[in-house]
Amino acid sequence: MNQSSIQILVPLVIVAAVMVFRMRGVNRERRLKLELMWIMPALLLAMMAAVFTVLPPRGMDWVWLAAIFALGGAIGWWRGKLMPIGIDPETHLLNVKTSPAALLFIVGLLVVRQGLRTFLESEASAWHLNAALLADGFMVLGVSLLVVSRVEMALRAWSLLRQARAAKAAA
Repeated sequence: MNQSSIQILVPLVIVAAVMVFRMRGVNRERRLKLELMWIMPALLLAMMAAVFTVLPPRGMDWVWLAAIFALGGAIGWWRGKLMPIGIDPETHLLNVKTSPAALLFIVGLLVVRQGLRTFLESEASAWHLNAALLADGFMVLGVSLLVVSRVEMALRAWSLLRQARAAKAAA
């Protein structure tokens, strides 16, 4: 087995193992802790800022990274919409289900990312691409996807809470 095959096979095996583990919990409701949803996005944004502080992109790289951030945000918004959120009308506790569609969506993105990464690394010099920009782009895409999906879910959860409280007050 050559090095290229191993680079493709190892992430696919890891993703498959994670999928098997995660699929067991699909359609099982779990508590959505709205008050803690800000922590992961804050950590991810802080880590991304730390990376850019140490090795800042130059010139037009910022424009590319902004476009990638916007693309990741759009994908993240879509992913967040795929996560069904419910509310208990009496206790006002929020519940979320892991959507099979959202899970498959992430797996699809990981497969595309790995394929693009392998392809772009082999073609980077021919296309005069900056390897650091490619790495930063994948990081920005992932961070924006996760941050924006959390934002979408939080906004929807707040709306559900307001509606449930208004319905309870009207009753």
